Amino acid sequence: MEKPNYEKTKDNAFKEYQQIEEVYCPNLKKKVVFNSNGFLHIIYKSKGKKREEPAQLMRLKLLSKAVEIIKATTTIQEYDSFTKEMLVKDHKLRVFKLTKVEYFGYIAIISGWKIKVIIKKIGNGSPFFWSVIPNWVTNKKRDQKFTYKNFSGNLEED
Repeated sequence: MEKPNYEKTKDNAFKEYQQIEEVYCPNLKKKVVFNSNGFLHIIYKSKGKKREEPAQLMRLKLLSKAVEIIKATTTIQEYDSFTKEMLVKDHKLRVFKLTKVEYFGYIAIISGWKIKVIIKKIGNGSPFFWSVIPNWVTNKKRDQKFTYKNFSGNLEED
């Protein structure tokens, strides 16, 4: 894809993303925040490595579907949690503390795509949108080929 089209698509998606702010999730019984963490994760893998442009564009295209899934979901399909040392605020100071990190995976079929949405929660903070990925393709989309590795099954990376 040409750079100008990529940049334009990314900029338009970012503007739409900023308008979302938060969405109520029936399964979590809480509002899911759409902060910069989720958008940055669409563009970058962990450790600041940029995703390939086709992978970014696919995820950007699926953002509106992610909102639909979060609004409608009542069942969790994947869950992972672990404790890790993280830099957190504690009485106005930033210190390293052991913190629980949770991932919630929701899967739905929308417009012929099986889509997975990942919500992340750190400690006692609000759950926030982390990622959206095509999980597999159904009949309508089956013939499309992916020439890049888009997802690994690791909720932190995907």
